[in-house]
Amino acid sequence: MLDRPRTRRILALALPVIGGMMSQNILNLVDTAMVSRLPDSDAALAAVGYGGFVLFVAQALILGFATGVQATASRRKGQGRLAETAYFLNAALIIIVCVAPLLVRHVTPALYPWINDDAAVLALGVPYLQIRAIGIVFVSMNFSFRGYWNAIDLTRLYMTTLVAMHALNIFLNYVLIFGHFGAPALGVQGAAIASVAALGFGTLLYVLFGLRYARGFGFLRALPPRADVLRLVRLSLPSGIQQLFFAGGFLAMFWIIGRIGTAEVAGANVLINMTLIAFLPGMGLGLAAATLVGQALGRGDSEDAARWGWDVVRLAVVAMGLLGLPMVLMPATLVSAIYELEPATLALILWPLRLIGLSMLWEAVSTVLQNALLGAGDARRVMLVAIANQWLLFLPLAYLAGPILGGGLTVIWGLQVGYRAVQALVFSAFWMRRRWARIEL
Repeated sequence: MLDRPRTRRILALALPVIGGMMSQNILNLVDTAMVSRLPDSDAALAAVGYGGFVLFVAQALILGFATGVQATASRRKGQGRLAETAYFLNAALIIIVCVAPLLVRHVTPALYPWINDDAAVLALGVPYLQIRAIGIVFVSMNFSFRGYWNAIDLTRLYMTTLVAMHALNIFLNYVLIFGHFGAPALGVQGAAIASVAALGFGTLLYVLFGLRYARGFGFLRALPPRADVLRLVRLSLPSGIQQLFFAGGFLAMFWIIGRIGTAEVAGANVLINMTLIAFLPGMGLGLAAATLVGQALGRGDSEDAARWGWDVVRLAVVAMGLLGLPMVLMPATLVSAIYELEPATLALILWPLRLIGLSMLWEAVSTVLQNALLGAGDARRVMLVAIANQWLLFLPLAYLAGPILGGGLTVIWGLQVGYRAVQALVFSAFWMRRRWARIEL
């Protein structure tokens, strides 16, 4: 059982992150809900879904710096070296500013026909992708800021920024997608412009907060020694590679589903956005676990670090299990309250949504322990397990069961739920064996 002080400590870190992520996922739901009201909604939803995952692939490597910044900064705080914690954030931001423009340049319309050749999807998706690519630098910087605020127990700044950023995005979506307040009705392109503008606003807020709250911790004052910069890169790279393959795997899954039909792709986009809502407690609690584990290891207390991992898992199982219940018991009511879907598209996603609800219990274990391992610096093993499970187990089986054997969305989602259960078991074994406790950062 959890004692009250430890529960309060976990929730103090996790609740602001969950609140911030809630605004992000509300934004995703609003985005897709608004797009679902456009003419030819299946093509519009598919275009936004594909564009989002192409962007995720393009920026995945540098998103790994969020993990590196959080692990190193939390370890320094645990060691009592708070004045050095922002040095790693400074290094990450400089690398991102240098690398991100290269990624923007290479996100081109040529990528789209490789993943979907539907003319209606291409017509909407290519302009959407070109506009959204501009925001890669903002997304990457925002993730590194998030890792830093989590590491030094200032998660409220993350929540404040996300709420403000996503409120702006929802407003701009309303204005630019449908043409309100005298603006042109830009449809899917309006959604892309709104997202980039809001991301840039979020980056500006993070910088202002950094100058106010982290200047004394080294923000924009100095870089860590070269050896620490290399350590940051070595820690961030496996996480970035994992995110690259994870995003590429989702893109491959969308490609596989696209071989079945456009309605299935539209349904998959809805399913993913619904899933993200249920993942909120797991992600917020997982980031809290990463911070608590890193700080405990900085103090040299591996026993406390191990206990924090399991304590956070217990909270996550309860929270995510409760959120999964409506998906199991009333999936049609849940979806229809948010989206306006074609009846055939709605029918496609009901059983996959039930499977997602059932999977929340082991997703809680997988998500929390994965983040706890990353907080301990065990990024390489996490990367290898995640890539092997997704690319060597799930995707080959999904292609075989879907386009080749004629299985539908339910079969593919069932396979995804299964591979994630395997991952939860592996991460649990890693945590119990405690090799992570011997990693130096």
